[in-house]
Amino acid sequence: MIAHGTDKQKSQHLKAILSAEQIFCQGFSEPSSGSDLASLKTRAVRDGDHFVVNGQKVWSSYAHIADYCILLTRTDPDGENHRALTYFLLDMRTEGVTVRPLRQLTGDPEFNEIFLEDVRIPAECVVGQVGAGWRVAMTTLLHERGTLGFALTARLDVSLQNLMATARRTGADADPLTRDRIASLWIEMQGLRYTAYRSLAALARTGVPGPEASITKLRWSETNQRLTKLALELLGPDAQIDGEDGFWSGYWQYQQLRSRGNTIEAGTSEVLRSIVAERVLGLPRSR
Repeated sequence: MIAHGTDKQKSQHLKAILSAEQIFCQGFSEPSSGSDLASLKTRAVRDGDHFVVNGQKVWSSYAHIADYCILLTRTDPDGENHRALTYFLLDMRTEGVTVRPLRQLTGDPEFNEIFLEDVRIPAECVVGQVGAGWRVAMTTLLHERGTLGFALTARLDVSLQNLMATARRTGADADPLTRDRIASLWIEMQGLRYTAYRSLAALARTGVPGPEASITKLRWSETNQRLTKLALELLGPDAQIDGEDGFWSGYWQYQQLRSRGNTIEAGTSEVLRSIVAERVLGLPRSR
């Protein structure tokens, strides 16, 4: 919104986003358009000073509590995939918007489906230009990964501290192989921390997040999965107990189940490796 929004959109939303008075969700992915985002089918048809939207979105985090949705749609059915998309700010209270929770392995309905049936969105809610939504969407994803790295590194630090506490409590810290595995995770975390610093420096210098953000997200997701797997190994038979009577009260069981989605959300590991290959190593884009 800062990069592509109108003055009215900025004054209406930016301060409220910063104060958390307004919560936004993301309406990008669809059942048949995940990594291939440009193939999305949700249609927006111009009708006077409104657009009428029909379609479905999926994997929208916290849509059930969101006030607004950043919505990517197709406005030119005959146009080239990337050049036929338009980006909207959708008020989630608009008539025709239905949100249904998707329950995960953890039992939480963190993700949602969004169904859009004859939803009327004012034309003034277009971000950027009609047909230029791909550029706005890429700006969104760049900044999502660019700032996400700092939070992920901090979260990993907390998990690593908990892992070391688990090793001490189970007596596994006396095993040199376990200590070596924990040390490897600590080293990985330090690498992520300094990569995040590089990302911040690039952002401050150019105003645009660099490929370092993709590296951070990629390595964090796989490191976090290894960390939670090791934690359950340290628990031994207690890893089968989930509840108040279990060691850590089911904390590691929950973390391990939740970590399975890390290599899918915010860009799959396969997509992120392609980004790193193209932007860091300079390899040609695959066709």
